[in-house]
Amino acid sequence: MTDQTYQPTLSQLRAFVAIAEYRHFGTAAARLGVSQPTLSQALVALEQGLGLQLIERSTRRVLVTAAGMRLLPQAIATLEAADRFVASAAGDGLGGTLRLGIIPTVAPYVLPTLLPELRRQVPALAPHVIEDQTARLLEGLRTGVLDVAVLALPAESPGLVEIPLYSEEFVLVMPRGHQLAGHTDIATAALDALPLLLLDEGHCLRDQTLELCRAADARPSGVGDTRAASLATVVQCVAGGLGVTLIPEMAVAAETARGTLETARFAAPAPGRTLGLAFRGSTARSDDYEQLAAIIRAQRPK
Repeated sequence: MTDQTYQPTLSQLRAFVAIAEYRHFGTAAARLGVSQPTLSQALVALEQGLGLQLIERSTRRVLVTAAGMRLLPQAIATLEAADRFVASAAGDGLGGTLRLGIIPTVAPYVLPTLLPELRRQVPALAPHVIEDQTARLLEGLRTGVLDVAVLALPAESPGLVEIPLYSEEFVLVMPRGHQLAGHTDIATAALDALPLLLLDEGHCLRDQTLELCRAADARPSGVGDTRAASLATVVQCVAGGLGVTLIPEMAVAAETARGTLETARFAAPAPGRTLGLAFRGSTARSDDYEQLAAIIRAQRPK
Protein backbone atom coordinates (compact mmCIF):
# COMPACT_ATOMS: atom_id res chain seq x y z
CA MET A 1 0.00 0.00 0.00
CA THR A 2 1.24 3.46 -0.87
CA ASP A 3 2.30 5.68 2.02
CA GLN A 4 0.21 8.82 1.49
CA THR A 5 2.91 10.94 3.12
CA TYR A 6 5.58 9.74 0.71
CA GLN A 7 6.96 12.29 -1.78
CA PRO A 8 9.16 10.94 -4.60
CA THR A 9 12.23 12.90 -5.60
CA LEU A 10 12.93 14.04 -9.13
CA SER A 11 16.00 11.78 -9.18
CA GLN A 12 13.81 8.79 -8.41
CA LEU A 13 11.34 9.70 -11.14
CA ARG A 14 14.16 10.26 -13.67
CA ALA A 15 15.57 6.83 -12.79
CA PHE A 16 12.18 5.20 -13.36
CA VAL A 17 11.56 7.00 -16.67
CA ALA A 18 15.06 6.21 -17.99
CA ILE A 19 14.81 2.52 -17.09
CA ALA A 20 11.34 2.33 -18.64
CA GLU A 21 12.72 3.78 -21.87
CA TYR A 22 15.96 1.85 -22.27
CA ARG A 23 14.93 -1.40 -20.55
CA HIS A 24 18.55 -1.68 -19.44
CA PHE A 25 19.99 -0.46 -16.15
CA GLY A 26 23.50 0.17 -17.49
CA THR A 27 22.27 2.21 -20.44
CA ALA A 28 19.82 4.18 -18.31
CA ALA A 29 22.54 4.99 -15.77
CA ALA A 30 24.89 6.16 -18.52
CA ARG A 31 22.20 8.38 -20.05
CA LEU A 32 21.54 10.03 -16.69
CA GLY A 33 25.22 10.33 -15.85
CA VAL A 34 24.98 8.32 -12.62
CA SER A 35 26.37 4.99 -11.45
CA GLN A 36 24.28 1.86 -11.87
CA PRO A 37 24.04 1.28 -8.07
CA THR A 38 22.78 4.86 -7.64
CA LEU A 39 20.16 4.27 -10.34
CA SER A 40 19.04 1.00 -8.76
CA GLN A 41 18.81 2.59 -5.30
CA ALA A 42 16.66 5.41 -6.68
CA LEU A 43 14.25 2.95 -8.28
CA VAL A 44 14.05 0.78 -5.15
CA ALA A 45 13.33 3.85 -3.01
CA LEU A 46 10.57 4.91 -5.41
CA GLU A 47 8.99 1.45 -5.46
CA GLN A 48 9.15 1.12 -1.68
CA GLY A 49 7.68 4.56 -1.17
CA LEU A 50 4.81 3.82 -3.54
CA GLY A 51 4.36 0.24 -2.38
CA LEU A 52 4.33 -0.83 -6.02
CA GLN A 53 6.62 -2.73 -8.36
CA LEU A 54 7.24 -0.51 -11.36
CA ILE A 55 10.02 -2.47 -13.06
CA GLU A 56 10.34 -6.23 -13.32
CA ARG A 57 13.99 -7.20 -13.69
CA SER A 58 15.92 -10.42 -14.02
CA THR A 59 19.38 -11.33 -15.24
CA ARG A 60 18.05 -11.51 -18.80
CA ARG A 61 15.50 -8.76 -19.26
CA VAL A 62 13.85 -5.62 -17.89
CA LEU A 63 10.09 -5.10 -18.20
CA VAL A 64 7.73 -2.31 -17.15
CA THR A 65 4.89 -3.65 -15.01
CA ALA A 66 1.23 -2.74 -15.52
CA ALA A 67 1.49 -0.32 -12.61
CA GLY A 68 4.62 1.15 -14.15
CA MET A 69 2.92 1.69 -17.50
CA ARG A 70 0.00 3.37 -15.74
CA LEU A 71 2.22 5.76 -13.81
CA LEU A 72 4.85 6.44 -16.50
CA PRO A 73 2.96 9.28 -18.28
CA GLN A 74 2.46 11.05 -14.95
CA ALA A 75 6.13 10.67 -14.08
CA ILE A 76 7.07 12.24 -17.42
CA ALA A 77 4.59 15.08 -16.89
CA THR A 78 6.04 15.75 -13.42
CA LEU A 79 9.59 15.93 -14.79
CA GLU A 80 8.49 18.28 -17.56
CA ALA A 81 6.78 20.53 -15.02
CA ALA A 82 9.97 20.61 -12.95
CA ASP A 83 12.03 21.49 -16.02
CA ARG A 84 9.60 24.29 -16.86
CA PHE A 85 9.91 25.60 -13.31
CA VAL A 86 13.71 25.71 -13.54
CA ALA A 87 13.56 27.33 -16.98
CA SER A 88 11.20 30.02 -15.66
CA ALA A 89 13.51 30.70 -12.72
CA ALA A 90 16.42 31.16 -15.13
CA GLY A 91 14.54 33.96 -16.89
CA ASP A 92 13.61 34.41 -20.52
CA GLY A 93 15.30 32.43 -23.25
CA LEU A 94 17.45 29.35 -23.21
CA GLY A 95 19.09 28.36 -19.95
CA GLY A 96 19.69 25.45 -17.62
CA THR A 97 20.14 21.84 -18.65
CA LEU A 98 19.24 20.89 -22.21
CA ARG A 99 19.23 17.20 -23.12
CA LEU A 100 19.98 17.34 -26.84
CA GLY A 101 19.70 14.24 -28.99
CA ILE A 102 21.40 14.11 -32.38
CA ILE A 103 21.75 11.45 -35.05
CA PRO A 104 25.25 10.06 -35.82
CA THR A 105 25.32 11.34 -39.42
CA VAL A 106 24.93 14.90 -38.13
CA ALA A 107 26.74 15.06 -34.78
CA PRO A 108 30.41 15.02 -35.97
CA TYR A 109 29.82 17.75 -38.53
CA VAL A 110 27.57 20.12 -36.56
CA LEU A 111 28.79 19.93 -32.96
CA PRO A 112 32.33 21.35 -33.52
CA THR A 113 30.84 24.73 -34.42
CA LEU A 114 27.49 24.53 -32.63
CA LEU A 115 28.75 23.89 -29.09
CA PRO A 116 31.18 26.85 -29.03
CA GLU A 117 28.47 29.07 -30.49
CA LEU A 118 26.01 27.98 -27.79
CA ARG A 119 28.61 28.81 -25.14
CA ARG A 120 29.06 32.24 -26.71
CA GLN A 121 25.41 33.12 -27.25
CA VAL A 122 23.77 31.27 -24.36
CA PRO A 123 26.33 30.92 -21.55
CA ALA A 124 23.60 29.92 -19.08
CA LEU A 125 22.79 26.83 -21.15
CA ALA A 126 24.25 23.46 -20.13
CA PRO A 127 23.76 21.08 -23.08
CA HIS A 128 23.99 17.33 -22.53
CA VAL A 129 24.55 15.65 -25.92
CA ILE A 130 23.16 12.19 -26.63
CA GLU A 131 24.13 10.72 -30.02
CA ASP A 132 21.87 7.87 -31.08
CA GLN A 133 19.80 6.44 -33.90
CA THR A 134 16.49 8.04 -34.84
CA ALA A 135 14.17 5.46 -33.28
CA ARG A 136 15.84 5.71 -29.88
CA LEU A 137 15.92 9.51 -30.01
CA LEU A 138 12.19 9.60 -30.73
CA GLU A 139 11.56 7.24 -27.83
CA GLY A 140 13.70 9.46 -25.63
CA LEU A 141 11.60 12.48 -26.59
CA ARG A 142 8.33 10.66 -25.95
CA THR A 143 9.43 9.41 -22.51
CA GLY A 144 10.98 12.68 -21.37
CA VAL A 145 14.59 11.48 -21.31
CA LEU A 146 15.41 14.04 -24.04
CA ASP A 147 14.26 17.63 -24.42
CA VAL A 148 14.98 18.11 -28.14
CA ALA A 149 16.57 16.15 -30.97
CA VAL A 150 18.21 16.99 -34.29
CA LEU A 151 17.20 14.41 -36.89
CA ALA A 152 15.97 13.91 -40.44
CA LEU A 153 12.41 14.99 -41.16
CA PRO A 154 9.69 14.01 -41.27
CA ALA A 155 9.88 12.11 -37.98
CA GLU A 156 6.12 11.48 -38.15
CA SER A 157 5.85 10.77 -34.43
CA PRO A 158 2.55 11.72 -32.72
CA GLY A 159 2.85 14.38 -30.07
CA LEU A 160 6.08 15.89 -31.40
CA VAL A 161 6.62 19.29 -33.00
CA GLU A 162 9.12 19.57 -35.86
CA ILE A 163 11.02 22.74 -36.81
CA PRO A 164 12.78 22.43 -40.21
CA LEU A 165 16.41 23.56 -40.08
CA TYR A 166 17.78 23.16 -43.60
CA SER A 167 18.02 20.74 -46.51
CA GLU A 168 21.14 19.26 -48.05
CA GLU A 169 21.98 17.05 -51.02
CA PHE A 170 23.44 13.57 -51.01
CA VAL A 171 26.83 13.16 -52.70
CA LEU A 172 28.19 9.96 -54.23
CA VAL A 173 31.65 9.10 -52.87
CA MET A 174 33.97 6.68 -54.67
CA PRO A 175 37.64 5.62 -54.84
CA ARG A 176 40.04 7.76 -56.82
CA GLY A 177 39.90 7.05 -60.55
CA HIS A 178 36.32 5.79 -60.59
CA GLN A 179 34.54 6.25 -63.92
CA LEU A 180 31.88 8.52 -62.35
CA ALA A 181 34.37 10.71 -60.47
CA GLY A 182 33.84 14.42 -61.05
CA HIS A 183 30.49 14.10 -62.79
CA THR A 184 27.92 16.69 -61.71
CA ASP A 185 24.79 15.48 -63.50
CA ILE A 186 24.49 11.76 -62.88
CA ALA A 187 21.04 10.19 -62.73
CA THR A 188 19.94 8.24 -59.67
CA ALA A 189 19.55 5.26 -61.98
CA ALA A 190 23.36 5.22 -62.17
CA LEU A 191 23.29 3.52 -58.77
CA ASP A 192 22.09 0.39 -60.52
CA ALA A 193 24.66 -2.41 -60.21
CA LEU A 194 27.14 -0.23 -58.26
CA PRO A 195 28.73 -1.87 -55.18
CA LEU A 196 26.88 0.28 -52.64
CA LEU A 197 28.09 0.36 -49.03
CA LEU A 198 25.59 1.23 -46.30
CA LEU A 199 25.43 2.06 -42.63
CA ASP A 200 24.03 -0.63 -40.35
CA GLU A 201 20.31 -1.08 -39.78
CA GLY A 202 18.68 1.59 -37.66
CA HIS A 203 20.46 4.53 -39.30
CA CYS A 204 18.10 6.81 -41.19
CA LEU A 205 20.71 7.47 -43.89
CA ARG A 206 20.64 3.76 -44.73
CA ASP A 207 16.85 3.85 -45.08
CA GLN A 208 16.99 7.03 -47.17
CA THR A 209 19.57 5.50 -49.51
CA LEU A 210 17.55 2.32 -49.99
CA GLU A 211 14.40 4.36 -50.62
CA LEU A 212 16.26 6.38 -53.25
CA CYS A 213 17.33 3.16 -54.97
CA ARG A 214 13.76 1.85 -54.95
CA ALA A 215 12.42 5.10 -56.39
CA ALA A 216 15.01 4.98 -59.19
CA ASP A 217 14.41 1.26 -59.77
CA ALA A 218 18.13 0.78 -59.12
CA ARG A 219 19.46 -2.48 -57.76
CA PRO A 220 22.97 -1.87 -56.40
CA SER A 221 25.18 -4.88 -55.96
CA GLY A 222 26.66 -6.02 -52.68
CA VAL A 223 24.12 -4.23 -50.46
CA GLY A 224 24.46 -5.69 -46.98
CA ASP A 225 27.80 -7.38 -47.62
CA THR A 226 29.63 -4.60 -45.77
CA ARG A 227 27.93 -2.53 -43.09
CA ALA A 228 29.33 -0.12 -40.55
CA ALA A 229 28.17 1.72 -37.44
CA SER A 230 29.64 5.08 -38.48
CA LEU A 231 29.88 7.14 -41.62
CA ALA A 232 33.64 7.46 -41.15
CA THR A 233 34.01 3.67 -41.30
CA VAL A 234 31.89 3.41 -44.45
CA VAL A 235 34.03 6.07 -46.12
CA GLN A 236 37.22 4.24 -45.15
CA CYS A 237 35.82 1.08 -46.76
CA VAL A 238 35.20 3.11 -49.92
CA ALA A 239 38.77 4.39 -49.83
CA GLY A 240 39.89 0.79 -49.53
CA GLY A 241 38.16 -0.08 -52.79
CA LEU A 242 35.20 -2.01 -51.37
CA GLY A 243 32.55 0.06 -53.13
CA VAL A 244 30.84 3.46 -53.24
CA THR A 245 28.49 5.21 -50.84
CA LEU A 246 26.20 8.20 -50.42
CA ILE A 247 27.00 10.81 -47.79
CA PRO A 248 25.26 14.07 -46.87
CA GLU A 249 26.72 17.32 -48.16
CA MET A 250 27.78 18.41 -44.66
CA ALA A 251 30.10 15.40 -44.39
CA VAL A 252 31.92 15.81 -47.70
CA ALA A 253 34.70 18.18 -46.60
CA ALA A 254 35.58 16.20 -43.47
CA GLU A 255 35.32 12.71 -44.95
CA THR A 256 37.22 13.42 -48.19
CA ALA A 257 39.98 15.55 -46.65
CA ARG A 258 42.58 12.77 -46.90
CA GLY A 259 42.54 13.03 -50.68
CA THR A 260 41.99 9.32 -51.35
CA LEU A 261 38.38 9.75 -52.47
CA GLU A 262 36.48 11.45 -55.26
CA THR A 263 32.88 12.58 -55.54
CA ALA A 264 30.07 12.83 -58.06
CA ARG A 265 26.87 14.83 -57.84
CA PHE A 266 23.36 14.11 -59.02
CA ALA A 267 21.43 16.03 -61.63
CA ALA A 268 18.74 18.39 -60.35
CA PRO A 269 16.57 17.83 -58.48
CA ALA A 270 19.28 16.04 -56.50
CA PRO A 271 18.21 13.63 -53.76
CA GLY A 272 18.85 14.72 -50.20
CA ARG A 273 17.39 15.14 -46.75
CA THR A 274 15.84 17.82 -44.55
CA LEU A 275 17.11 18.15 -41.00
CA GLY A 276 14.98 19.47 -38.20
CA LEU A 277 14.60 19.99 -34.49
CA ALA A 278 11.93 17.89 -32.77
CA PHE A 279 10.44 18.28 -29.30
CA ARG A 280 7.29 17.40 -27.39
CA GLY A 281 4.23 19.49 -28.18
CA SER A 282 3.37 19.56 -24.49
CA THR A 283 6.44 21.56 -23.52
CA ALA A 284 6.19 25.18 -22.43
CA ARG A 285 9.60 25.94 -23.93
CA SER A 286 8.65 26.08 -27.61
CA ASP A 287 9.89 29.67 -27.89
CA ASP A 288 13.24 28.62 -26.43
CA TYR A 289 13.50 25.80 -28.95
CA GLU A 290 12.70 28.18 -31.79
CA GLN A 291 15.69 30.20 -30.59
CA LEU A 292 17.82 27.06 -30.48
CA ALA A 293 16.72 26.14 -34.02
CA ALA A 294 17.80 29.57 -35.27
CA ILE A 295 21.26 29.11 -33.74
CA ILE A 296 21.64 25.64 -35.27
CA ARG A 297 20.46 26.91 -38.64
CA ALA A 298 23.02 29.72 -38.59
CA GLN A 299 25.80 27.21 -37.91
CA ARG A 300 25.00 25.07 -40.95
CA PRO A 301 28.22 23.38 -42.12
CA LYS A 302 29.55 24.99 -45.27
